[in-house]
Amino acid sequence: MTASDVKTYPLLPLRGYVIFPYTILNLDVGRDKSIAALEQAMLDDGQIMLAAQKDVQQEEPMPDGIYQMGTIAHVKQLIKLPGGTVRVLVEGLTRALIQSYEEVQGYYRVRVIPIHEPETVKNVQEEALMRALLQAFEEYAKLSKKVPADTLETVNSINEPGRLADVIAAHFTLSATDKQQILESIDPAERLEKMCNIVTRELEILELERKIVLQVRKQMERNQKEYYLREQLKAIQKELGQKDERASEADELRDKLLELDLPERVREKAEKEIDRLEKIPPGVAEGVVVRNYLDWLLSLPWKEASTDRLDINLAERILDEDHYGLTKVKERIVEFLAVRQLATNIKGPIICLVGPPGVGKTSLARSVARALDRRFARISLGGVRDEAEIRGHRRTYVGAMPGRIIQAMRQVGTRNPVFLLDEIDKMSTDFRGDPSAALLEVLDPEQNVAFVDHYLEVPFDLSAVLFITTANTIHTIPKPLLDRMEVLDITSYTEEEKYQIAWRHLLPKQLQAHGLSKEQLHMSEGAIRKIIREYTREAGVRQLEREIAAVCRKVAKEVVRRPETVAKVTAQNIATYLGTERYRYNLAEQRDQIGVATALVWTEVGGDTAPVEVTVMPGTGKLILTGKLGDVMRESAQAATSYVRSRAADLGVDPDFHSTRDVHIHVPEGAIPKDGPSAGITMATALASALSSRPVRRDVAMTGEVTLRGRVLPIGGLKEKALAAHRAGIRTIILPTDNRRDLSELPPNVRRQLNFVFADHMDQVLATALIGE
Repeated sequence: MTASDVKTYPLLPLRGYVIFPYTILNLDVGRDKSIAALEQAMLDDGQIMLAAQKDVQQEEPMPDGIYQMGTIAHVKQLIKLPGGTVRVLVEGLTRALIQSYEEVQGYYRVRVIPIHEPETVKNVQEEALMRALLQAFEEYAKLSKKVPADTLETVNSINEPGRLADVIAAHFTLSATDKQQILESIDPAERLEKMCNIVTRELEILELERKIVLQVRKQMERNQKEYYLREQLKAIQKELGQKDERASEADELRDKLLELDLPERVREKAEKEIDRLEKIPPGVAEGVVVRNYLDWLLSLPWKEASTDRLDINLAERILDEDHYGLTKVKERIVEFLAVRQLATNIKGPIICLVGPPGVGKTSLARSVARALDRRFARISLGGVRDEAEIRGHRRTYVGAMPGRIIQAMRQVGTRNPVFLLDEIDKMSTDFRGDPSAALLEVLDPEQNVAFVDHYLEVPFDLSAVLFITTANTIHTIPKPLLDRMEVLDITSYTEEEKYQIAWRHLLPKQLQAHGLSKEQLHMSEGAIRKIIREYTREAGVRQLEREIAAVCRKVAKEVVRRPETVAKVTAQNIATYLGTERYRYNLAEQRDQIGVATALVWTEVGGDTAPVEVTVMPGTGKLILTGKLGDVMRESAQAATSYVRSRAADLGVDPDFHSTRDVHIHVPEGAIPKDGPSAGITMATALASALSSRPVRRDVAMTGEVTLRGRVLPIGGLKEKALAAHRAGIRTIILPTDNRRDLSELPPNVRRQLNFVFADHMDQVLATALIGE
């Protein structure tokens, strides 16, 4: 390469164009600066500097927005067009590198260094690159069919390496950036190599395009052939008086539609879809979607209903056979049957059974269905987090299906089943929607008469369904959803109820499951009660059933070894079958003690008794609370302490104990968290006993919240607490007066054996619990 002297030319910035040496091109120029530069070039020797802009959107490019490498060109022709535009024909002469800019009379003049191609003999590498580029360009011309034949002849006649690369680049479809890179490649060998890579890449793209076009063409020919043959087949079937597959399928669906008793809106929708199916050619995927939709639409129980068993005595007997206790729920079902006899057009109730695990909520729903002689459907909502599980997917989605409500209705085949929505408190929500919000429509008697599933797109009547939902707690159920349900609390079973359930249901069930007869295994009442007390601690009876099953397995093993075996399981030998006892219940204190009072507590697995211990020590008036007490229980202890301080004189307590002594209140079993206000009167009693040195009666237990003024406020869980006191050997229970109404929940035998003392003030509590003045 050689660089001649620096020369000065007017500059014409190009937008989206790159001019190569040895090429001729027409340009339309409209910018004032560019026209001024052209006019000056014509006044000079007709030569002008052409350089590409970096940003084609820039209307007035600055020097830093123009590439330094450009082409010196000769203006061969200039024609002024209407509208102020100039059309110019230019011929590229040689490359040039811009050195500096000078703005004169509305345009740029640039000082450039022309770069001429060297007149040297081609080397072997350049010859090889030229041949490769020519061969690739010829293949490109054949495939693209965009390169004229005279251009191909011109290219083949070129012997200079650099000129060959420039001419091919000028005739090749490239971006302005790629062309600028070729222009900036001064070395001919480098330029040839870049062009070889570009042409090879374009050949690969063209080859891929050709394959795609061939595939599309073949598919179109196949479709046209299938269409032609299908039309011929239709014509032949018409001549023979036969129908094609799609038409016969549509006629079959129409016949089925005539047989069904459907709502008018559903019938219109089905007829519309059948007409649409008939027009869809066989083999089209849309036909499968429409056919599946019609199958769902025609298989749902729109008007089919089972006949209720309205004999309330028989229904009661069936419910009692399946479950012991659960009086409130059974009464509600019998009430529904009674109203059903009097008013035939009654909407199905929506009942929510709330209770701890294992108390029989799910099995009770099955029993209700059996008592009513209705079909039974169950959906587990635990972990459901997608709204589409309830409402279904729209048919636009691949693999769309109705929601689980409609699926269950199709399975049962009637419009009035007993429908169990299990674990409704364990639903969650995420980005796919809130299923609990979708259930608002399902569980609202005013709305579920026209429940719309996204898949069906027509309303379905759910008003005849008896919905029963189950939950372990109502705290996690959204308030709007809870408001739509009638909540029935199922409390934990008492010991007597567990015994009756085990004797009537669990033991016969396990004997049958293990192939044993009543003669081979006899389990005494004492053995069952000992299992309940010392081998299980639960609200329901699942663990109790597992323990009975464990006894049956061991007896079955003995029977297999010695067929004449007759096992008698009693409270004395139960440990040989189940091992040592796992649990124990607190019993009444053995003697009257100072600073120890018995509290009645409620747990998820039933009631229990708990001693509250108070110790007074010399100190500075600290109140120490231990036993893993919650905030509410700590506040109750502080309220009890304040009450005792306010009544110190009446109780015979040192008025200055709060400054001279430390008080330590402890509730044993410190690993178990405890909370709630119901131990307030117990802590106040134990504190008064410790400070006045008066013992507390050992056969007295108590429960109730205390205020600063000594009032005794009502509490909950009375049934479980009273049963725990009865089991522990307590004879007298002190209760808030407002809890008198709850005694009706207690079994009669427990009420007869306990002495209930009702108090509305702490004075009455202390008068009953403390011994002496």
